[in-house]
Amino acid sequence: MLDHETAPVTTGRTATDEVFQVEEHGIDPIPDAERHGGAKDVFWLWFGSNLTFTYVINGALAVAFGLSFWQATAVVVLGGLAFVAIGAAGLSGVRTGTATLVISRAAFGRRGNWPAGLLNWIVSIGYTIVNTVVGTLALEAFFTDLGWHGGQAARALALAVTLALTFVVALWGHATVQFAERWMAYVLAVGFAVLIVLVLPGADTSAPSAAPGASGWSLAFVVMLAGPFSYLPMPADYTRYLPRTTTLRAVTWSGALGGFVSSVALGVAGVAAATQVDMTDAVAGTESLLPGWFQSLFLALVLGGSVTNSIITLYSSSLNLQVLGIPWTRARAIVISAGVTAAGSLGALFLTDFTTSLLSFLSLLIIVFAPWGGVFLADMVLRRCTYDSAGLHADTGGAYWYRAGWHPAGLIALLAGLLFSALTCDSELWTGPLVAPLGGADLTLLGAAVSALVYVLLARGHVTPIRASRP
Repeated sequence: MLDHETAPVTTGRTATDEVFQVEEHGIDPIPDAERHGGAKDVFWLWFGSNLTFTYVINGALAVAFGLSFWQATAVVVLGGLAFVAIGAAGLSGVRTGTATLVISRAAFGRRGNWPAGLLNWIVSIGYTIVNTVVGTLALEAFFTDLGWHGGQAARALALAVTLALTFVVALWGHATVQFAERWMAYVLAVGFAVLIVLVLPGADTSAPSAAPGASGWSLAFVVMLAGPFSYLPMPADYTRYLPRTTTLRAVTWSGALGGFVSSVALGVAGVAAATQVDMTDAVAGTESLLPGWFQSLFLALVLGGSVTNSIITLYSSSLNLQVLGIPWTRARAIVISAGVTAAGSLGALFLTDFTTSLLSFLSLLIIVFAPWGGVFLADMVLRRCTYDSAGLHADTGGAYWYRAGWHPAGLIALLAGLLFSALTCDSELWTGPLVAPLGGADLTLLGAAVSALVYVLLARGHVTPIRASRP
């Protein structure tokens, strides 16, 4: 039996997934008759949503950690390869027709899945706030370039526009999200290509006077891999409408290529910029390298990139709330996320500057999501991505009820990865006791490998592929 919160809206007609129409489905399984699209849609989603200035900042940070141009570029490329895992995770949506955080009930149990679901919602909203603030400040600066020095009024209007662009698209739902990401990608790709052409030739490719050491290398990898890892609770949200005939190869490589191209291109631009100017204020630093005719367009690119990324995090947050048990439709649930995002953005822009603290807190949560991702991916591999759809949505009982709703293997593996990540984490808010003995190296992300290994050892034998039931 399906949960009350997963039931689709009853309207007297077949639900459809149409552009500029409010999506009626939430985390309920998408019927075969309503499946549509192809793997190319996954490419445009991840390509467009990752055309964000965040990757320019990440590339600049790699240089700030002491890496040379070529060393930092290597880290950027290796970080982009992590999108292979994001692409592969999308197959679970094809097989089940539901959201990632519903599917993860198979690994952790119905009740054991709830804490990670709550943390993921917090992270999604946190990143949406950060992107909203960045987009608002860019739009405010754009107003200034146009000659309007409106002070708080200009900032308020910039915030309202940024929130509206994000909320309206996310409210309409899956089809409109896919449509917007594709068409915004066309525009942003051209603009960022010009940015790269302007910034890259001046890069200083000489080696720094001192080697970066274990600390510099590890921190650079953490920064570059944290972006792809933060998407692990989302891939199925955007593949659940694809026909069941969509193959693993098509989904994996389409998603991987989309995220890889955009993240690596912008990451290298950030590396190049950081070898030329001070990137403490990354927007101002990059802008100083650009000719006057392009500076206003650059600010528009920052705004557009912030919006494309916020759209997918806000949309997924509405599905996330349904997973947590909010008995509302997806469209109504998204109002909660939008309201919290607006409140947080107002606080950051008008009351107190907590953006830096928020980013530090979000970066610390990689301690949770690296191990969570390890368990989820290991479970998907053991099951060969086949699930009992009815069991994923059952209130009680079913294939994934385990021990009173908790899966011991998944939770033990998660705790093992959490412990390893906490002991080896080096962040502003927490430094693990093993960081110093390791020469300053931050091995947080290896918590994913630890949790995956422990899960395979504990679950192998009783977690096996099953014949997937169709909704």
